[in-house]
Amino acid sequence: MVREKQVKSILSKSGIPGVDYCLNPYVGCAHGCKYCYAAFMKRFTGHTEPWGAFVDVKVNAPEVLDRQIKRTARGYVMLSSVTDPYQPLEKEYGLTRRCLEILLRHEFPVGILTKSPLILRDLDLIEQFDEMEVGITITTDDDEIKKIFEPATPPLDARIQALKEIHDRGISTYAFIGPLLPQNPEKLAGRISPYVDSVLVDRMNYLNKTIGLYRRHRLADWLESDFVDEIIKRLKAALSGKKVNIG
Repeated sequence: MVREKQVKSILSKSGIPGVDYCLNPYVGCAHGCKYCYAAFMKRFTGHTEPWGAFVDVKVNAPEVLDRQIKRTARGYVMLSSVTDPYQPLEKEYGLTRRCLEILLRHEFPVGILTKSPLILRDLDLIEQFDEMEVGITITTDDDEIKKIFEPATPPLDARIQALKEIHDRGISTYAFIGPLLPQNPEKLAGRISPYVDSVLVDRMNYLNKTIGLYRRHRLADWLESDFVDEIIKRLKAALSGKKVNIG
């Protein structure tokens, strides 16, 4: 279900360390990842559909941002915190691109986090920012694991290629391995290491959403904290020379 809506505000103050404001052009996300923490948004939107089955499009987001930014102190803006700014509907609506144009004009520092290679469409804008970093979420190296936990997301190869193209433009890049899904850590590190300046790793913090999937697919070892600690240790070793932050 896609619903267009009008909003009164689009920049919200953030409690995320290092982030001053969050900008979410959409409510909901068509990627519908099984582990997504942002599903809590349903409590505030009145949606009864499963997470991933609805997206509200904030169609006036650029106009609201254009007004709001003029009375907002300059600060780091994250696109996005509870949605993917480059989910499939962005190709049609272009809200993220139009918001980036406004942020660029007002010289705000920006960070983008996405799973989608659609971000490459906007490289002409992104490379004009004086302060910009781009994160691509890559949770595993295994396509079969991806199909279990995030079946509607873009292919892993396409995400890594996007990371490469952005990095090749001289833009600061990082990989977000969050949540850390079952994987071969050395293989994943080898695939992403040439194209990132840093890596952020986050554990599966919402096991209540996914514990059944782990057990059904005989992945129960990944529920054990000691086992995951060892995987993180191997991942850090394989990413030697890169800044690695553990969430």
